[in-house]
Amino acid sequence: MRAAGPVDITFIAAHAMTGRAAEETDTMSSTNFALKDRIAVVTGASRGIGAAIAKRLAAEGATVVCTARTVEDGSEIPGSLSRTVKIIGEMGGKAVAIQCDVANAASRASMVAQVLEQFGRIDILVNNAAGGAFETLEQITHTSFQWQFEINVFGPLELCQLVIPGMRERGWGRIVNISSAQAKIPEGPPFLPNDRYYGPMVYGMTKVALNRMTAGLAAECEGSGIAVNGVGPVSAVYTEGVAHKLKDHAVRSDPLWKEEPVESMAEAALALCLVDPAVTSGKSVYSGDYLQEIGQPIYNLDGRSVLAS
Repeated sequence: MRAAGPVDITFIAAHAMTGRAAEETDTMSSTNFALKDRIAVVTGASRGIGAAIAKRLAAEGATVVCTARTVEDGSEIPGSLSRTVKIIGEMGGKAVAIQCDVANAASRASMVAQVLEQFGRIDILVNNAAGGAFETLEQITHTSFQWQFEINVFGPLELCQLVIPGMRERGWGRIVNISSAQAKIPEGPPFLPNDRYYGPMVYGMTKVALNRMTAGLAAECEGSGIAVNGVGPVSAVYTEGVAHKLKDHAVRSDPLWKEEPVESMAEAALALCLVDPAVTSGKSVYSGDYLQEIGQPIYNLDGRSVLAS
């Protein structure tokens, strides 16, 4: 999927916690509402990991600005901003949606301007939106190479440039960059079939760059009250987007193929929004490993119960 051109900025109605939903949340939730009154922006929140993170942050009390290109259902890949915001509202959370193409500079700037106009600040930025062409050496083009670095590296960098000044001024901010197991350097021979046949090389290069960016930003923000960290899945998260990209591949039948629940990534992202920046910043961790390290159970996305194993 290639990046679209400039997009209009569109808000979808916020869903506030009212009436019965509020009463149920008060009595049933396991959450401490640790992000109450925080404004969080999650890119790529129309489906998959981004949508899961948006729901989990909302369950902890954040007002979540969900951004992506797909506003309404009906695209080739299931999922939309309207659906994510609707589910958050049904959970008793608060969310709005802004259409944004992270690969487009004008769209990035407009999205941030709209958030600041409506809410006055951005406390949390989750750089989740990403794209991978998954092309082998013979298939890689200059266009696809540039697009992957724009959406996976420069787009997140520029969003950080736009939000960090305000975070510095207020003395509080959390940035979570969503990385990937593809950032790991392949080991071999023999090499895994994924690296040999399915073309993750350029995508992996962008995630290595993102991890280095995470550490660099953390260093520049040290002492400001801002934590910048990254998290990737321990193993594959079979989201709607992954299913679409791999629909013609048999990689899922490979005996070495492993998957993890999307809730694991959402819980790890939440945990990184709650860290002390003087202790944890500049880290690029892997979801399940990190949660085990800090002794954090994985909750369902509504925060009300621990995910069944």
